[in-house]
Amino acid sequence: MNGLPANAPIYLCTTPVDFRKGFDGLTGIVTASLGRNVTDGALFLFVNRRRDRIKALWWETGGLTLWYRRLEQGTVELPKPQDNRTHITIDSVELAMWVAGVPLKSAKARRKRMKVA
Repeated sequence: MNGLPANAPIYLCTTPVDFRKGFDGLTGIVTASLGRNVTDGALFLFVNRRRDRIKALWWETGGLTLWYRRLEQGTVELPKPQDNRTHITIDSVELAMWVAGVPLKSAKARRKRMKVA
């Protein structure tokens, strides 16, 4: 995502969303379902029922930005949070993997091995 600050929180809504919703409808979901404020500078991700489309909502200085992505092939994973929450928090690396089709539950961070001289 171009222009997204490196430290911006990223919230992935874990329930499918009606993609007829635009700025106002998605802002309502952020407030009511996710319990967040859309103007806090976080990126909010939404997936349609078929999981072949992604919308991203982000507040920048001066207004909201809405990105829309339609996958040409395949679908994205819609993870299930452990505690019945309506969203999960991911980082920018997980976002890139998720959009590329890598399942988040199988992606694990590995420690770098230190060479001993």
